[in-house]
Amino acid sequence: MPQPSHYRTLFLSDIHLGTPDCKAGLLLDFLREHDSDTLYLVGDIIDCWQIGRKGFYWPQSHNDVVQKLLRKARKGTRVVFLPGNHDAEFRDHFGIHLGNVEIRDRVIHEAADGRRLLVVHGDLFDRIGGHGRWLAWVGDRAYGAAMWANKWTNMCRAVLGYDYWPLSRWAKLRVGRAVSFIADYERGLAAEARRSGVDGVVCGHIHHAAAGMRDGIRYLNAGD
Repeated sequence: MPQPSHYRTLFLSDIHLGTPDCKAGLLLDFLREHDSDTLYLVGDIIDCWQIGRKGFYWPQSHNDVVQKLLRKARKGTRVVFLPGNHDAEFRDHFGIHLGNVEIRDRVIHEAADGRRLLVVHGDLFDRIGGHGRWLAWVGDRAYGAAMWANKWTNMCRAVLGYDYWPLSRWAKLRVGRAVSFIADYERGLAAEARRSGVDGVVCGHIHHAAAGMRDGIRYLNAGD
């Protein structure tokens, strides 16, 4: 059996365990095939907003992801969990270790080339989610509807022999207000990195993977 590829650091965000659209099987494959010295869980790992809802969803594959992460922590990987808005309940426990997993608000990560990167989920820099829980709740429902449409659209495409097509991403990037929101979010994170005296930022939250420069700051979003 081939050995997993080993990296200095891995970043994962917005897994949303506890939701039907979580790609837990693909994530398990990734975790089996990739090891690292440090693993950052950059928020919204468990979707606590779903807990307590009728028909709460938690299949074995989601439990397997949690067990795999804990196993990595036991075997020596430094696992750092930075809660997001969907798992904000864990923010009451900053600074403690839970099953060898560190729970932190934010971390300054030093890259192999010496650059320093702020690692943070990023929801506090979301003008909607950071300041109005009810607006974030409405947005969550709208996102769920988009994911439902995405699932059925791609089931039909698969039957017809077409490749997977990310409807939600297509919609997000073609609505002018959403494009403006993403730009504002990225500028806000870049400004926070500059205030923190670091060279860049690693974040998540908006489900839009990106890597590049924003206002002279290295901006890295782990997507989902």
